[in-house]
Amino acid sequence: MSKVLIGMDKSRSFRVYLTITTDMVETARKIHMTTPLATAGMGRVLTAAGIMGVMLKNKEDKLTLIIKGDGPAKQILATADGDGNVKGYIANPDVDLPLTKEGKLDVGGSIGIGDLTVIKDLGLKEPYMGTIALVNGEIAEDLTAYFFISEQQNTSVALGVKIERDYKVGAAGGMIIQMLPGAEEGSVDALEEMIGKMPPLTTLIDGVSKRCAGKSEDGIVLELMNEIFGEMPEEYKVEPLESREIRWNCDCSEKRLEKALMSIGKTDLTEILEEDGEAELQCQFCLKKYHFDKPHLERILEEMS
Repeated sequence: MSKVLIGMDKSRSFRVYLTITTDMVETARKIHMTTPLATAGMGRVLTAAGIMGVMLKNKEDKLTLIIKGDGPAKQILATADGDGNVKGYIANPDVDLPLTKEGKLDVGGSIGIGDLTVIKDLGLKEPYMGTIALVNGEIAEDLTAYFFISEQQNTSVALGVKIERDYKVGAAGGMIIQMLPGAEEGSVDALEEMIGKMPPLTTLIDGVSKRCAGKSEDGIVLELMNEIFGEMPEEYKVEPLESREIRWNCDCSEKRLEKALMSIGKTDLTEILEEDGEAELQCQFCLKKYHFDKPHLERILEEMS
């Protein structure tokens, strides 16, 4: 379980969403048995989706974040809801590329040229969908562009996943800063200066997590927020407002997979029944397998009649 700390500066010029998702990303890594490069890409998308889910107004609201490109990773998809449940997958968990010239995992290269799509199901007749061309496939910069282009919101996004030598997730987290209506000009200057000097987010998370070992999750994220914004001018110091939980949680079920079988149509399902006499479906998020024997498939066909 991870905590998202929501804060606002004293002048009410900007809002901050900050989280440490090390455990959640490590859970996803174990399930999908990803390479370090795949873990880094998937972890960034899961973290971003988790924060964006917290931004939704209602617990029942849902969000899907899709990164699709012509690179070897192919696609990364994550879903989140307003109650903090997050799940996701990468189409190619075995993706591997040489490090960049800076010695970093080449997430952008693994994604390639493509699109970022955000789908929000807010309980209305039609879901909201916004799509932009990827800026560089590094996820954070792409989301910064998405907020500006699709939601007309000046936003700064930072995402990071640190992989240890044993391929486990050493640190992961994210931060989204959004300017509020009527923001003071000085707040923008102060934020730009702060972001320009800020070390990589995973470096800060790693340091704070080790220094505050034994503290509660809330306490560690608060310490991280204080470290990031500690040198801001007094009028733009960030004060915590609330803490929300996000967690890896796949809600797949036999009923959902039954609906998937129904969606292929009576003709195709009859063909499966006659040729194979059974079907096995796997959840793409948690990789759990569901077996449907002949009587079960016959019951599904009856329901479709």
